[in-house]
Amino acid sequence: MVSIQQLYALFLQHPLISTDTRKILPGSLFFALKGENFDANTFAGKAIEAGAAYAIIDNPEYQINEKFLLVADVLAALQDLARHHRKQLTIPVIGLTGTNGKTTTKELINSVLSQHFKTVATQGNLNNHIGVPLTILTINTTHEIAVIEMGANHQKEIELLCSIAQPSHGLITNVGKAHLEGFGGFEGVKKGKGELYDYFKNSGGTVFINTDSYELIQMQLDRDIENVYNYGTRSDINYIYGKLTENGPFLSLKWNRSIGSEPHKIKTLLTGAYNLPNILAAICIGVYFKLSDEEINKGLESYQPKNNRSQIIQTSSNTLICDYYNANPSSMQVAIENIGKIKADEKVLILGDMFELGDEAAAEHTAIIQKAMETPVDKRFFIGKEFTHAAKSMNNGPCTMEKNLFFATAEDAITALKTNPIKNSTILIKGSRGMALERLVELF
Repeated sequence: MVSIQQLYALFLQHPLISTDTRKILPGSLFFALKGENFDANTFAGKAIEAGAAYAIIDNPEYQINEKFLLVADVLAALQDLARHHRKQLTIPVIGLTGTNGKTTTKELINSVLSQHFKTVATQGNLNNHIGVPLTILTINTTHEIAVIEMGANHQKEIELLCSIAQPSHGLITNVGKAHLEGFGGFEGVKKGKGELYDYFKNSGGTVFINTDSYELIQMQLDRDIENVYNYGTRSDINYIYGKLTENGPFLSLKWNRSIGSEPHKIKTLLTGAYNLPNILAAICIGVYFKLSDEEINKGLESYQPKNNRSQIIQTSSNTLICDYYNANPSSMQVAIENIGKIKADEKVLILGDMFELGDEAAAEHTAIIQKAMETPVDKRFFIGKEFTHAAKSMNNGPCTMEKNLFFATAEDAITALKTNPIKNSTILIKGSRGMALERLVELF
């Protein structure tokens, strides 16, 4: 068996990690991870043939020669290697989690800090038990700050990721209703996300807290974390504070360092009032790390959303708010509220089912229907079996109402939209990733 110390010595010689034989990096270490439907031990030979320097395996049957390194468990070895590497680093590592806004906040923080520092950040949403160690292992001696996103759908997962990333600074964006099935309800979400605060209570690290969130304040007070920097909309209690000045659909805002200081006005390429706390978090961290106001503003104004998160697409006849990377009751509520406030001649809601809600699915989809009905828009489309079932069970079943259309599948919705196209409208498209609502974009 190869020890972590031996593996780390090889990593220093070959500081590239591969986990997919279709994307082998020449001279890399290939980790033969297992999935639900595959065992990469069987691909270790292909990895070496494709140019990997060594293959880390946990099945002795595939140990052909000295290039095949046997460990007890490949995933555990990857995580332990990342832990060991992290212990050698002296740079600040910012860890963040939360129900909504993790990736956008991570990107904003990285955009701000990269104006002054050589940064490394989680790519995309590689924020799980595999993605976090892979990100840690990309940090090298040229980097000055790291921004690590941590996702979770059950308790003890953030605890594990903290043990790997060992963040020196961190924040929770918010706590809301998501992955209720895995967490065991909303209180389970708070407990699971709160594992980041538990880590900082024990480590003595620094936490940035949105004081507009009662839940986050209470979670911090329950743990009595010492090193805290606040951000939010109030001028009297925050390290930095700010407020929106425009939402039409792009966000503009004013922010201040302290009471009596001159406000800074910025225009962003983000949409959604729910992104204000994410922007303020990035400002707060930029101020903490002593960036100039000009650097902070440039980082925020130059950031362009992508990956279908709060992303605006202007077509020849419509303005699309593409927010269909994922959805849960909390993010769905604020997205609906936001389009209700946006100034537009015609507004349309297209909402897809939310996944991983367990026993709460029917109640949460019913609540979203009710929220959508209360919001001033011109048309509403609901797509998926959960929305359809919820509508049928409502007392005043809205399925036949002229402006509220329900479709069991995205294919049914596509057929209807081709027959009756939407034009000259601002359209919110939001649903869980599994609904694949990107298929609708070409219709507008």
